[in-house]
Amino acid sequence: MHLEALDHVGLAVADVARSVAWYIDVLGLQRVHEQAWGDFPAVLEANGSGIALFPRTDGHPIGPDDPLRHVGFRTTRAGLEQARAELRARGMSFDAGDYGIAWSLYFADPDGYLVEITTYEPPGDDPDSALQGQAGSLLDSSQGAR
Repeated sequence: MHLEALDHVGLAVADVARSVAWYIDVLGLQRVHEQAWGDFPAVLEANGSGIALFPRTDGHPIGPDDPLRHVGFRTTRAGLEQARAELRARGMSFDAGDYGIAWSLYFADPDGYLVEITTYEPPGDDPDSALQGQAGSLLDSSQGAR
């Protein structure tokens, strides 16, 4: 078996249109396969990998016992710093994680899924660009984000 990359992660969401708009607006993902599949699922991606959004049958956000804890997107160091600035500009709360070989930002989507933006590029010498500390309130030990 030869795998090229992760293609997508399927997420069950309360409002597909709202989630499509959020992933386009906040993460800059692009709709793909819309002509073939419409909104079932609504597929969005960046550089060949992304998410497939399926409607939740109960219309409610995910619960704390949902087995899918987070979705991670890889970026460059500059992309991580840009994401942090954009989240701050939007007034969105986020947590940061420093894992020695990986540095991440975590924030929630409209359904409560944890979105991770991560890089494996180390920070430069500028102390303002380095992510400090471990991820905090959005993560707990049961989520195992890294």
